[in-house]
Amino acid sequence: MITRRNFIIASGLTALASTRVFGANDTLRIGVIGAGHRMRGLLDAADKVGPYQIVAVSDVYGPHRDATVQRSNGLATAHLDYREVLAKDIDAVIIASPDHWHMRMAVDALAAGKDVYLEKPVTHTVEEGATLTRAVRSSKQILQCGMQQRSWTHFRDAVDMVQAGSLGRVVQVRTYWWQNYHRNWPAKPIDQQALDWKLWLGSAPDQPFSDEKFGHWRWFWNFGGGAMTDLFTHWIDVVHWAMKSDQPRQAQMLADKYIFEPWDCPDTIQAAFRYPGFDVVYEGMMNSSIDDGGLEFRGTDATLKIDRSGFSVYREHIDEGEGQNPVLTARSFRDGTISHMENFFECIKTRKEPNAPVETGVAAARAGQIGNLAYQHGGQLAWPGKA
Repeated sequence: MITRRNFIIASGLTALASTRVFGANDTLRIGVIGAGHRMRGLLDAADKVGPYQIVAVSDVYGPHRDATVQRSNGLATAHLDYREVLAKDIDAVIIASPDHWHMRMAVDALAAGKDVYLEKPVTHTVEEGATLTRAVRSSKQILQCGMQQRSWTHFRDAVDMVQAGSLGRVVQVRTYWWQNYHRNWPAKPIDQQALDWKLWLGSAPDQPFSDEKFGHWRWFWNFGGGAMTDLFTHWIDVVHWAMKSDQPRQAQMLADKYIFEPWDCPDTIQAAFRYPGFDVVYEGMMNSSIDDGGLEFRGTDATLKIDRSGFSVYREHIDEGEGQNPVLTARSFRDGTISHMENFFECIKTRKEPNAPVETGVAAARAGQIGNLAYQHGGQLAWPGKA
């Protein structure tokens, strides 16, 4: 039976993780690569960890560069080419560019001797995973993947519980994420005169600018991978972590574009993945946000339901009249991105392995990419495929 006492013992007291504040003489010199919406969130988290200084910023869109320079109190230099940031005297870079740039920018940063915080998904294709892993492991640099659940206290406690066998045998994990892109529709028009579209495209095929592609690039194959690499990637990383298995053997995906016709990627998805000894399912759509996102680990003795606000555990064999009430709950009181950035800053100084090393990010991205490959090949795929 799960009790609060044996849960705390099994969890290893991860709630007591370090919250050390760096001294004024420990200021880190940071380069910013890709200064859009997600970067603003990462810098907000860094502000709560500190101290750090933004030395240089690179972005192909002028207003993004300007806002980051202003944020640095005018101290940061502004650049179109991210390689100019890498030439600066900095300790590390934070990369939050579109997905199709992630691997190239990270590899170049590592080669320049910089530590890297790399937003998820860390790769744009399955093939990029080996290149990125090799670059990290052949260097002496730290690379933290943007899988912030790895530093989120209640996720760490939940994983400890699963691995301790508190749920019994887990043979199915349900994941889901619903969002509503209509709530912010349409986006603010882009000033094309302040944008270097050709440089933004990079290795992607040449194509005309559109507000839709620039604003919602995650939903076009040239630049992103839709929900499977934007949303599912977070949850499957938690599954890999808890279940100690990180590569599916089979994938099925039933999906379509019902609402957002301009996109390449489907807006409504049902997907299933078979791992050795257990299955993972995912469902989501992009025009309904009720229930948001989360996971359910269904075990023979108990079920764990978890999201970013906390978790609840429900015992399978309940006494008559007890009802479906949780036997254990935990709430989150701190955004995991703050703890994740804190872990990155600490690893820069200690040179210890970060909470989300390259292999975890590559595996999480790969699972979503395998799902997309199944979708593109008639709805199902065996992995790895036949030689």
